[in-house]
Amino acid sequence: MQEATFLILTALAAQPRHGYGIIQSVEALSEGEVKLRPGTLYGALDRLASQGLIAVEREEIIDGRLRRYYQLSHSGLDALAEQAQRLRKRGAAAEAQLRRRPQLSGGAA
Repeated sequence: MQEATFLILTALAAQPRHGYGIIQSVEALSEGEVKLRPGTLYGALDRLASQGLIAVEREEIIDGRLRRYYQLSHSGLDALAEQAQRLRKRGAAAEAQLRRRPQLSGGAA
């Protein structure tokens, strides 16, 4: 799963969000490292919806513009939980390898 997909699903884990809310949440979750552009986000949302990982929760008109709120589906929740578990395992493996690395003298890496 690509990082942006993981972050979009994570942004929707706690509550439904509209597009701009997802963009803000992804930026906060990634500590500013991932900044989704609207075109990228909506392409990803269409793909995730077609895969059954998210669904439209509701739509409303705000200032004459349609605002669509998305939520995780049961499949999306399962996919996110599985990916989070995979990342925990990979992180633990990396940390174990780093602990095994011999200490180098002189501050060289």
